[in-house]
Amino acid sequence: MKTPTKKISVDRPKEVIGFSDRIDFPDLGWSDVEAKIDTGAYTSALHCTDVKLVPIGDNSRLHFTLVGPRGKKKKQFVTDLFQYKTVKNSFGQSEKRFVIQTRVLIMGRLIRAEFSLANRGTMRFPVLLGRKLLRNKFVVDVSLQNVSYQMKQQNPPS
Repeated sequence: MKTPTKKISVDRPKEVIGFSDRIDFPDLGWSDVEAKIDTGAYTSALHCTDVKLVPIGDNSRLHFTLVGPRGKKKKQFVTDLFQYKTVKNSFGQSEKRFVIQTRVLIMGRLIRAEFSLANRGTMRFPVLLGRKLLRNKFVVDVSLQNVSYQMKQQNPPS
């Protein structure tokens, strides 16, 4: 019988990030968005409102509105690439949410990740980055903040 071996990753080393940061969503045209790094959350979440399915023939399209800082900047999106999954909310209760995949730019890395669509209007941060996105990429130092944003300011894209 073979002994299971652990796959050793030769990818990039893990980078240190803080408890919060400002990140970009290039596919959504959303930049410098405040995000809370939450190792207690498995999935990541985006603040949006007006989430609804609109039937089109035999299929449905997902309509949602991304809400910017302090509710000022709103942007409407429509997609047919989504899932409907059960996730646990901040109170540990299971609930069904729509989930989309999009790319996020943090620490100079463009990462494709899943985000559940949630109304985070009562929360300080419109975005939550969970363990699924962080795993094998980052180590969190809670004494730091905006590490990626500061790096971006020092090395603007040419």
